Amino acid sequence: MRTNICTGAVGARVLGVFVSISACAVVSATAALFVSLVAQATPVAAIAAKDEPVKVVYHVSEGIEQAMAALRNVRNHLSADPTVKITVVAHANGVDFLLDGAKDKNGNLFDANVQELVKKGVDFRVCKITLERRMIDPKRVIEEAKLVPSGVAEVARLQAKEGYVYLKP
Repeated sequence: MRTNICTGAVGARVLGVFVSISACAVVSATAALFVSLVAQATPVAAIAAKDEPVKVVYHVSEGIEQAMAALRNVRNHLSADPTVKITVVAHANGVDFLLDGAKDKNGNLFDANVQELVKKGVDFRVCKITLERRMIDPKRVIEEAKLVPSGVAEVARLQAKEGYVYLKP
Protein backbone atom coordinates (compact mmCIF):
# COMPACT_ATOMS: atom_id res chain seq x y z
CA MET A 1 0.00 0.00 0.00
CA ARG A 2 1.25 3.50 -0.73
CA THR A 3 -0.02 7.01 -0.06
CA ASN A 4 0.30 10.00 -2.33
CA ILE A 5 0.66 12.97 0.01
CA CYS A 6 -0.18 15.56 -2.67
CA THR A 7 -3.60 14.14 -3.59
CA GLY A 8 -4.43 12.27 -0.41
CA ALA A 9 -5.04 9.14 -2.44
CA VAL A 10 -4.52 5.72 -0.91
CA GLY A 11 -3.75 2.79 -3.14
CA ALA A 12 -3.29 -0.96 -2.89
CA ARG A 13 -2.79 -3.85 -5.22
CA VAL A 14 -6.00 -5.89 -5.53
CA LEU A 15 -5.88 -9.05 -7.68
CA GLY A 16 -2.79 -7.76 -9.42
CA VAL A 17 -4.32 -4.35 -10.23
CA PHE A 18 -3.29 -1.16 -8.41
CA VAL A 19 -6.47 0.45 -7.01
CA SER A 20 -6.44 4.05 -5.79
CA ILE A 21 -9.13 5.86 -3.80
CA SER A 22 -9.18 9.49 -2.84
CA ALA A 23 -9.66 10.44 0.81
CA CYS A 24 -12.21 12.97 -0.44
CA ALA A 25 -14.23 10.18 -2.00
CA VAL A 26 -14.23 8.28 1.30
CA VAL A 27 -15.40 11.37 3.20
CA SER A 28 -18.09 12.09 0.59
CA ALA A 29 -19.37 8.53 0.66
CA THR A 30 -19.45 8.53 4.48
CA ALA A 31 -21.33 11.84 4.55
CA ALA A 32 -23.85 10.58 2.00
CA LEU A 33 -24.43 7.43 4.04
CA PHE A 34 -24.92 9.50 7.22
CA VAL A 35 -27.47 11.82 5.53
CA SER A 36 -29.31 8.80 4.18
CA LEU A 37 -29.50 7.16 7.62
CA VAL A 38 -30.73 10.37 9.27
CA ALA A 39 -33.39 10.82 6.60
CA GLN A 40 -34.57 7.24 7.15
CA ALA A 41 -34.76 7.80 10.92
CA THR A 42 -36.95 10.91 10.59
CA PRO A 43 -40.60 9.93 11.07
CA VAL A 44 -42.75 10.73 8.07
CA ALA A 45 -45.34 12.30 10.38
CA ALA A 46 -42.76 14.87 11.52
CA ILE A 47 -42.32 16.23 8.02
CA ALA A 48 -45.14 18.66 7.27
CA ALA A 49 -46.16 19.44 3.73
CA LYS A 50 -45.33 22.98 2.69
CA ASP A 51 -48.99 23.99 2.54
CA GLU A 52 -49.89 22.46 5.93
CA PRO A 53 -49.68 24.49 9.15
CA VAL A 54 -47.08 23.71 11.77
CA LYS A 55 -48.59 21.66 14.61
CA VAL A 56 -47.32 22.17 18.16
CA VAL A 57 -48.15 20.52 21.47
CA TYR A 58 -47.46 22.61 24.58
CA HIS A 59 -46.91 20.34 27.60
CA VAL A 60 -48.03 21.83 30.94
CA SER A 61 -47.41 19.79 34.10
CA GLU A 62 -45.90 22.10 36.71
CA GLY A 63 -48.65 24.41 37.96
CA ILE A 64 -49.80 28.01 37.71
CA GLU A 65 -46.43 29.65 36.94
CA GLN A 66 -45.78 27.32 34.03
CA ALA A 67 -49.36 27.74 32.82
CA MET A 68 -48.89 31.51 32.73
CA ALA A 69 -45.70 31.07 30.70
CA ALA A 70 -47.42 28.59 28.39
CA LEU A 71 -50.33 30.93 27.66
CA ARG A 72 -47.92 33.80 27.01
CA ASN A 73 -45.89 31.58 24.66
CA VAL A 74 -49.04 30.42 22.85
CA ARG A 75 -50.19 34.04 22.32
CA ASN A 76 -46.73 34.99 21.03
CA HIS A 77 -46.64 31.92 18.80
CA LEU A 78 -50.02 32.79 17.27
CA SER A 79 -48.86 36.36 16.78
CA ALA A 80 -45.82 35.18 14.83
CA ASP A 81 -47.67 32.42 12.94
CA PRO A 82 -51.48 32.74 12.89
CA THR A 83 -51.76 29.48 10.90
CA VAL A 84 -50.11 27.32 13.58
CA LYS A 85 -52.20 24.48 15.05
CA ILE A 86 -51.67 24.44 18.83
CA THR A 87 -52.79 21.90 21.40
CA VAL A 88 -52.10 22.43 25.10
CA VAL A 89 -51.99 19.20 27.11
CA ALA A 90 -52.13 19.46 30.91
CA HIS A 91 -51.50 16.82 33.55
CA ALA A 92 -50.24 16.65 37.15
CA ASN A 93 -50.19 20.17 38.66
CA GLY A 94 -50.58 21.56 35.15
CA VAL A 95 -54.34 20.92 35.20
CA ASP A 96 -54.92 23.56 37.88
CA PHE A 97 -55.27 26.48 35.46
CA LEU A 98 -58.03 24.66 33.58
CA LEU A 99 -60.24 24.26 36.64
CA ASP A 100 -63.28 26.48 37.14
CA GLY A 101 -62.35 29.64 39.07
CA ALA A 102 -58.57 29.17 38.67
CA LYS A 103 -56.59 32.40 39.02
CA ASP A 104 -53.07 33.42 38.09
CA LYS A 105 -50.59 34.81 40.63
CA ASN A 106 -52.06 38.29 40.05
CA GLY A 107 -55.59 37.15 40.87
CA ASN A 108 -56.85 37.14 37.27
CA LEU A 109 -59.08 34.29 36.12
CA PHE A 110 -57.54 31.97 33.54
CA ASP A 111 -60.81 31.17 31.80
CA ALA A 112 -60.95 34.45 29.83
CA ASN A 113 -57.45 33.84 28.44
CA VAL A 114 -58.31 30.26 27.57
CA GLN A 115 -61.57 31.34 25.87
CA GLU A 116 -59.66 33.91 23.80
CA LEU A 117 -57.18 31.27 22.64
CA VAL A 118 -59.92 28.72 21.87
CA LYS A 119 -61.48 31.33 19.54
CA LYS A 120 -58.12 31.38 17.73
CA GLY A 121 -58.18 27.60 17.27
CA VAL A 122 -56.13 26.43 20.27
CA ASP A 123 -57.20 23.11 21.82
CA PHE A 124 -56.87 22.37 25.54
CA ARG A 125 -56.73 18.82 26.88
CA VAL A 126 -56.75 17.62 30.50
CA CYS A 127 -55.50 14.30 31.85
CA LYS A 128 -58.28 12.16 33.29
CA ILE A 129 -55.78 10.07 35.32
CA THR A 130 -54.60 13.24 37.08
CA LEU A 131 -58.17 14.18 37.98
CA GLU A 132 -58.81 10.70 39.39
CA ARG A 133 -55.56 10.56 41.38
CA ARG A 134 -56.04 14.04 42.78
CA MET A 135 -59.76 13.39 43.40
CA ILE A 136 -60.82 16.38 41.30
CA ASP A 137 -64.37 16.22 39.98
CA PRO A 138 -64.22 16.35 36.15
CA LYS A 139 -67.12 18.84 36.29
CA ARG A 140 -64.61 21.38 37.67
CA VAL A 141 -62.72 21.39 34.34
CA ILE A 142 -63.73 24.42 32.29
CA GLU A 143 -65.88 23.61 29.28
CA GLU A 144 -63.21 24.74 26.78
CA ALA A 145 -60.95 21.84 27.80
CA LYS A 146 -61.43 18.27 26.64
CA LEU A 147 -60.67 15.28 28.87
CA VAL A 148 -58.19 12.70 27.56
CA PRO A 149 -57.44 9.33 29.18
CA SER A 150 -53.78 10.20 29.86
CA GLY A 151 -51.91 13.48 29.40
CA VAL A 152 -48.52 11.93 28.71
CA ALA A 153 -50.05 9.40 26.32
CA GLU A 154 -51.78 12.27 24.50
CA VAL A 155 -48.50 14.18 24.16
CA ALA A 156 -46.81 11.07 22.78
CA ARG A 157 -49.69 10.32 20.40
CA LEU A 158 -49.71 13.84 19.00
CA GLN A 159 -45.97 13.64 18.33
CA ALA A 160 -45.80 10.10 16.97
CA LYS A 161 -49.07 9.85 15.07
CA GLU A 162 -49.91 13.41 14.07
CA GLY A 163 -46.51 15.03 13.59
CA TYR A 164 -46.73 17.63 16.37
CA VAL A 165 -43.62 19.46 17.56
CA TYR A 166 -43.12 19.30 21.34
CA LEU A 167 -42.66 22.43 23.48
CA LYS A 168 -42.51 22.65 27.24
CA PRO A 169 -42.44 26.22 28.55
